[in-house]
Amino acid sequence: MAAQGTPATALLTRQKVTHALHPYEVDAQTPNYGFEVAAALGQEPARVFKTLVAEVDGALTVAVVPVTGELDLKALATAAGGKKAALADRTLAERTTGYVRGGISPLGQRRALPTVIDESALEFDTVLVSAGRRGLQVELAPTDLVRLTAAVTAPISRPD
Repeated sequence: MAAQGTPATALLTRQKVTHALHPYEVDAQTPNYGFEVAAALGQEPARVFKTLVAEVDGALTVAVVPVTGELDLKALATAAGGKKAALADRTLAERTTGYVRGGISPLGQRRALPTVIDESALEFDTVLVSAGRRGLQVELAPTDLVRLTAAVTAPISRPD
């Protein structure tokens, strides 16, 4: 497991959070990438979440939504206490989080950002999010994900 270590997995280990790592192989350019990841892992797509970085009124904010939906930017802005949201510039997101696109984890980011997790995560005993690099997901209880990211939960996803 040491070869799979990332800031996200290090945080989970330090905090003694029960989790499981799930490596997978899916080409990053694959259409419907999230669905392909879920299929590669044999998981229900609604339990697999993607991490997006947006700007809400100019402040970077992390949004965690199921791969079965799209981020509702207006709902994210409302949940984050702002008026307007847009996806953040890729380079800025990578530099701020310390992760590369396709491997951005809501956990263990270089700089902790305000985080909003789609409330659907709470419907499951465990969910899967990026473990901090392409090809690796981490499964953990959504309550642990909320606690470790100091997130709020809100309906920020709409059907794809």
